[in-house]
Amino acid sequence: MRRFAALYSALDASSGTTAKVGALAAYFDDTDAADAAWALHVLLGKQGKRLITGRRLREICLADSSLPEWLFDDCYAQVGDSAETIALLWRQLQPEAPAAPGGRDGHGNGERQETLAAEPLHRWLEELLPAAAALEGEAQAEAVRELWLGLSANELLVANKLLTGGLRVGVGPGLVLRALAQLSGLETALLQHRLMGGFSPSPQAYRHLLAPANQTEAVPSRPYPFFLASPLEDLPPGAAEDWLAEWKFDGIRGQLIRRAGQAFLWSRGEELINGAFPELIAAAACLPEGTVLDGEVLVWPQGSDRPAPFGQLQRRLGRKAPGRALLAACPAAFVAYDLLEWQGDDWRQRPLRQRRAALESLISELQQATPTPAAGLLRLSPRLPLTAWDQLEPLRQQAAAAAAEGLMLKDLDSPYRAGRRRGAWWKHKRDPYTLDAVLLYAQAGSGRRANLFTDYSFGLWDGDGRLVTFAKAYSGLDDGEITALDRWIRQHTTERFGPVRAVEPLQVFELAFEGLQQSPRHKSGLAVRFPRIRRWRHDKPAQEADTLATALALLERGPC
Repeated sequence: MRRFAALYSALDASSGTTAKVGALAAYFDDTDAADAAWALHVLLGKQGKRLITGRRLREICLADSSLPEWLFDDCYAQVGDSAETIALLWRQLQPEAPAAPGGRDGHGNGERQETLAAEPLHRWLEELLPAAAALEGEAQAEAVRELWLGLSANELLVANKLLTGGLRVGVGPGLVLRALAQLSGLETALLQHRLMGGFSPSPQAYRHLLAPANQTEAVPSRPYPFFLASPLEDLPPGAAEDWLAEWKFDGIRGQLIRRAGQAFLWSRGEELINGAFPELIAAAACLPEGTVLDGEVLVWPQGSDRPAPFGQLQRRLGRKAPGRALLAACPAAFVAYDLLEWQGDDWRQRPLRQRRAALESLISELQQATPTPAAGLLRLSPRLPLTAWDQLEPLRQQAAAAAAEGLMLKDLDSPYRAGRRRGAWWKHKRDPYTLDAVLLYAQAGSGRRANLFTDYSFGLWDGDGRLVTFAKAYSGLDDGEITALDRWIRQHTTERFGPVRAVEPLQVFELAFEGLQQSPRHKSGLAVRFPRIRRWRHDKPAQEADTLATALALLERGPC
């Protein structure tokens, strides 16, 4: 635990990528496989399971201390994180028991505390923390306090973060893979591919990850790292005819795999979603062995010329075995737009024009064959007419009519890369929907914004002249605007509900969002997709903000 806590501290204190990669490489180079596997699991953001809530840790911290709850809450308000608040306070509230000569108190606790603090990371994650979390009541409190005793403030912070599943170390997967590539001599892309489909934190899995390139067996279910597009800022170089234009559909990005007589459907989030889409798994049985398609999972009603809104797809997500009624109401389709593997060969380094030609041929053969489970379920992403750049904007304006978010532009000579690499794939989204809404509630942020009100709730006018909560937004203002709005919120608070403040309904903000859907769970009857603040409307009085009727009109005109 101590070595991992020291790594956490080094990463947190460093702002340069070179220093962070160096710290990571040094840690992995001098750590046994069991600890390295768990460290990798945590650093990749996979240790998200909450063992004990932050509220419960707060109760344990306060139970035997003289610190009043209001003072703890004030400390938390300044720090913005319960795990860090406890780490800062605990040693002051419960100092270590005085050690007797030889490093022990009368009960041998000094030795016990030292032993726990020096235990390897894998034992903390496999045994100590889960064992404490499995207890209840006072037994759990005693177990947690025993873990806390003997830890430094930094070690205590890491332990609490692991308990609450909230450990963030300021490094992304890319930096971790760079460190492992530097250590192993393997290519980053190969390591990224080996990690796709999940990583089990075991010594065997860690050794397999860093094994020489020619010493690992193929895993039939393993997808490839996804290639991601960047937002289009200027026209791409070259002639328009050298680029492929497609609709950017609003679905779930996925890879459909047919290998070793089995079919697998992976989401971009590396979730195996076979159970949620059994019809697509059945359709994949029609693909030749050794085929991997990249595309979009959508709900696409039979006979329709466009997919259904994303809200219909949401009804299918997370279902292990959707019933017949749901399958009939929300029929899925896989819109393929790239061929990553063909007849067992990795085609990612071939130019897109060659991959696209083979994909078109494959989908055409499936559609022309005797009716199969793939009929209507495996679709080809349509190629849009683009021979000159002046056609681009008119195409983008047609995206809403096609139930698309916008356009994709792809260099026909480009290979299929991993991650977000600028230059070859661009997304050109349609303009967002906008409404002017009134600020109603505010709540303080967390981390570096714990002392500022940065989480906002907005309302629209209903038919009776009342403001109804419509959306929450957290982004879109610059630092100066956040500071000014925070000052205004403190001066115009009308009520307090725990950490939430109601404010005078005076400030109007233009909200941008990607779509709306009906939702009985919300007061407004509407759920808003990806809301964010576009601008602060200093020029507009609250009485002139938009209404729920205006929002409903956006929904009815569709697609939204």
